[in-house]
Amino acid sequence: MQSIVLFGPPGAGKGTQAQRIMESTGLPQVSTGDMLRAAVAAGTPTGLEAKKYMDAGQLVPDEVIINLIKDRIKESDAQNGVMFDGFPRTIPQAEALASITEVSHVIAIDVPDERIVERICGRFTCNECGSVYHDTFNPTKVAGQCDNCDSKDFKRRADDNESTVMSRLTAYHEQTSPLADWYLSKGIFHVIDGDRDIDEISKDIIEALK
Repeated sequence: MQSIVLFGPPGAGKGTQAQRIMESTGLPQVSTGDMLRAAVAAGTPTGLEAKKYMDAGQLVPDEVIINLIKDRIKESDAQNGVMFDGFPRTIPQAEALASITEVSHVIAIDVPDERIVERICGRFTCNECGSVYHDTFNPTKVAGQCDNCDSKDFKRRADDNESTVMSRLTAYHEQTSPLADWYLSKGIFHVIDGDRDIDEISKDIIEALK
């Protein structure tokens, strides 16, 4: 088993499927964001280098990210590969990644934009206990009352609105479309229909990884 790359727009259910891929393959999930925060907190040389850019409000250069990945894949739990979440984002990043580890499968969870908007814009959370609900897919049993703590105090994220979600989706498509074509040309790109039952999606992903 070599490394896996997992793609998916916001609201596609990538987090749930990532957890299931880890359980099925035994590969650790590698998020560059998590690695950056951990390296900065640990005060590693690469972390200190990254911190200079982060403190200045600048993007961390690809070279620094690649060095983080090189360090990560040397760890004992990564000997059989890892699952990359949120990386690569550009073709230069993919080329750099290919030089340090073999990617055997790229999984793209595909959900129509209108469904993503529906999923994200319908979310709301209990202010008291943090339980998450959805207007359509997971409403409270009693209207206006939390199922778990009976609170009537709910909140919605300010950026869970249609215009913001569409902007995020546009950026995602612009960013990943060239990358998808690049991986498709290598015969390792798998598009999975994410607008279905969670178990059906998982089944197709695990099948694609064989």
